[in-house]
Amino acid sequence: MFVEKIDSQIAKLIKKEERRQAETLNLIASENYPSKAVREVLGSLFVSKYSEGRPYKRYYAGQENIDKLETLVEERVRKVFGLNKNWAVNVQPYSGSPANYAILRGLLNLNDKIMSLSLSQGGHLTHGAKVSLSGQDFKIVNYSLNKDGLLDYKEIEKLAKKEKPKLIICGFTAYPRKIDFKKFGEIAKKVRAYLLADISHISGLIVGKIHPCPFPWADVVMTTTHKTLRGPRGAVIVCREELKDKIFPKVFPGLQGGPHNHTIAAIGAALKEAMTPVFKKYAAQIVKNAKTLAEELKKYNFKLISGGTDNHLILIDLTNKNITGKEAQVLLEKAGIVLNKNTIPYDPRPPFDPSGIRIGTPAVTTRGMKEKEMKKIAAWINEVIINPKSVLRVKNEIKKLCQKFPIP
Repeated sequence: MFVEKIDSQIAKLIKKEERRQAETLNLIASENYPSKAVREVLGSLFVSKYSEGRPYKRYYAGQENIDKLETLVEERVRKVFGLNKNWAVNVQPYSGSPANYAILRGLLNLNDKIMSLSLSQGGHLTHGAKVSLSGQDFKIVNYSLNKDGLLDYKEIEKLAKKEKPKLIICGFTAYPRKIDFKKFGEIAKKVRAYLLADISHISGLIVGKIHPCPFPWADVVMTTTHKTLRGPRGAVIVCREELKDKIFPKVFPGLQGGPHNHTIAAIGAALKEAMTPVFKKYAAQIVKNAKTLAEELKKYNFKLISGGTDNHLILIDLTNKNITGKEAQVLLEKAGIVLNKNTIPYDPRPPFDPSGIRIGTPAVTTRGMKEKEMKKIAAWINEVIINPKSVLRVKNEIKKLCQKFPIP
């Protein structure tokens, strides 16, 4: 590495992180490994260029290739989702959180009403949590999951008719089932609300035709690009053409300066990969792996929210296992299984030490693992939780497995 010649400390940390990732199982549902091609593009000389403004309407000179790049990536977004020119695309947001806030500030006035799923039940921080500006600048009304951990569309419609929000958010961070975007669209239309679909977690599954698509039901769609889509850390906004003049100025100059052109280029490379038959098989395998992992965990008497999964993630209620989510996260990481503690619907425990954990299969599927390996992973999770003394032995077994499935 060139960095070794100028900064041995950073070089050492990079190597340590590469080793950590190579020797552990990444079950964090929101993480993945971009390809070497995507990482190569991310380190390209596009990193050195400022390009404030929109394509062909810039404030700096030297934009010939930047304008071509950004319009190319916009077209690829339309292509992977099967969209025409009636949909406007913005690939400039730095990440999902400012992208969501730009949408809200573009479509709403301060103190307008938003209806969303609460953070504690599987929504996102930027969907109106009190600690987020989205929850401080707007009036938030939360719909809830039913006792089975499922969306109840009749109750959501009833609440929408009562509250009459200006905008409804669907798309979640810890919901293991398919989302009926058509029903959400019908509900929003009945109360004359905008519908925002945050598909950050499932965009790769949508592109792979494994999950229902939010188009044409949503008015605006936001996705990050690094989860199941397997790109770099970034975000994309797609909205109806007539809404772009409301939303896009809130990205720039409203919230950010020049876009990160190296990231936009890497998003483009990831989208090119997502158009291939290989990616479609990958998306299908993510779900096959998640379903297998869920069924195996149930055999070990793990309680799964909603009883299973239709997508890439599993939400586990640990209340019958005599361990909290935080304790399980720490213990499992010692064994080489990396996941995150997570609240469960109607969780009596605080968010920093909740009753559940969330696991996902995008990253291990990228490494080439399939159903056979999911059965092993379920057995290891069970063994470590019921017998903490097994941590070191399991860690060594996981290292051996990981050697067979190197990170691309």
